[in-house]
Amino acid sequence: MTTSPRGTARAKASPAVLVLEDGRSFRGRAYGAEGETFGEAVFSTGMTGYQETLTDPSYHRQVVVMTAPHIGNTGVNDDDPESRRIWVSGYVVRDPARTPSNWRARRSLDEELIAQGVVGISGIDTRALTRHLRERGAMRVGIFSGEALADEAALLARVRQSPEMTGADLSAEVATDRTYVVPAVGRKRFTVAALDLGIKGMTPHRMAERGIEVHVLPADATLDEVYATAPDGVFLSNGPGDPATADLTVVKGVLERGTPLFGICFGNQLLGRALGFGTYKLKYGHRGINQPVQDRTTGKVEVTAHNHGFAVDAPLDRVSDTPYGRAEVSHVCLNDNVVEGLRLLDRPVFSVQYHPEAAAGPHDAAYLFDRFVSLMEDQRA
Repeated sequence: MTTSPRGTARAKASPAVLVLEDGRSFRGRAYGAEGETFGEAVFSTGMTGYQETLTDPSYHRQVVVMTAPHIGNTGVNDDDPESRRIWVSGYVVRDPARTPSNWRARRSLDEELIAQGVVGISGIDTRALTRHLRERGAMRVGIFSGEALADEAALLARVRQSPEMTGADLSAEVATDRTYVVPAVGRKRFTVAALDLGIKGMTPHRMAERGIEVHVLPADATLDEVYATAPDGVFLSNGPGDPATADLTVVKGVLERGTPLFGICFGNQLLGRALGFGTYKLKYGHRGINQPVQDRTTGKVEVTAHNHGFAVDAPLDRVSDTPYGRAEVSHVCLNDNVVEGLRLLDRPVFSVQYHPEAAAGPHDAAYLFDRFVSLMEDQRA
């Protein structure tokens, strides 16, 4: 779509209503495509980076509420998407930009949502909605527009019939269906096999900047297919859904071989399960680009980018024995003490629950890619 970014928002959008599964509703105006959509209502605290948020595959089947009131100011460009399409199932904003203004903009956010069929709502009190989700927890939701909206009881019944996030196996729905290669920038130093569970485009780019040739494999790749790339290291990406549904054959196979392993977000949860820890659903999750995390190996506090509704249940106060040696919690969220990272003490393996590629977001955690490089250097030596 190549329409002008100077176009203004629609003069008068249709009425719309957002209905939560606990019965609370918010009325506003349609934003983006008109129609209906269902998903899990979650909120993101980022004040910028809405284009990267929309195209993050980890948001698949979620309706994202933006806590920042003004969204769409810089329009949409063709450089910042993190994947091939928008993945959120719905979008909620308070005050969308009337006219986007940025030299890179190619169209407005409203136009992009319409073009990709993403149903949204604007003009509602997103502060009140966010407070409600913090108190009651993430829950199923529906957005409805372009039709008679008087019978909210009927709409509520449809919301309650929609699938929950707990038990959802979604990685294969967002992952690549064929292997592709992101070449190293400059001299090639290492080869990494990256399992695509919902990977963001900036992640292999961050590795390529460090001389890594990245082979991005489908979520259902076998252990033989992983090792057919002759990897110096293996990477487990972020992704959507419930980690309890994922198969651990490849993760355990990599651990048994002792290949350097780095996982983020969903990959952190899979590593935790492979080590024998459980996972659980957070009340409302961590989403945004301003989450404080402490690296317990250095004591450093980082501002980090998050998008996760599940977490690993591992002890913070001791080293744990696992089938693959000793493990400890390496990172912890300073807001609520949620486990934000794991590492093995006897093998070259570590993971974090957040996004060190940080697009959009702070770059405090970029050193984790250098830590991965160091593990591969040590293994080669």
